[in-house]
Amino acid sequence: MWDEIFSAIKIERILEVGSFEGATVCYLIDKLGPKNNLEIYCIDTWEGGFEHKEQGKNMSTVESNFDENTNFAISNSKHSIALKKYKKTSAVALSTLLSEGKENYFDFVYIDGSHVASDVLCDAILGFKMLKPNGVMIFDDYLWTHSIELNIPLNPLDIPKIAIDAFINIYIRELRIMTAPLYQLFIQKK
Repeated sequence: MWDEIFSAIKIERILEVGSFEGATVCYLIDKLGPKNNLEIYCIDTWEGGFEHKEQGKNMSTVESNFDENTNFAISNSKHSIALKKYKKTSAVALSTLLSEGKENYFDFVYIDGSHVASDVLCDAILGFKMLKPNGVMIFDDYLWTHSIELNIPLNPLDIPKIAIDAFINIYIRELRIMTAPLYQLFIQKK
């Protein structure tokens, strides 16, 4: 599905909320770097969410892996890659970018940060403001639940779906839902 999007629209400016070890941004660099220069903004606290703490993830190692992985991908790119790393909460980083004039700026926005519904809703609203008309936004973990992964009782406020559904319902006049696999949700700004 991502390859179809990349063939349909030109992507030069990318915003990623939730970068973890950099797998997605490295994929984007590998796929899009041969076509044109890229400007990429990666936002993550590298502190991990409740699920990472439950699993005992070493987030310092995760951040080091991000740095190594992205540096390697950039060094192999045919075109120039300007990667800007924001080690902040998404609410602070996204607000900063908006205050710097990044409204309607990005061709592609990928939301894969917190799984907490209130965080996801904030990321969606602020990210959408910065998405260009005809730009694409992808929400990861649409059907993710911690109860499966961590074997704990389901709390609907700790899953992305409720926030993504609320965002879609509120902004339905300004977007179109694209065909997508169920674990991710794809939209395009009108």
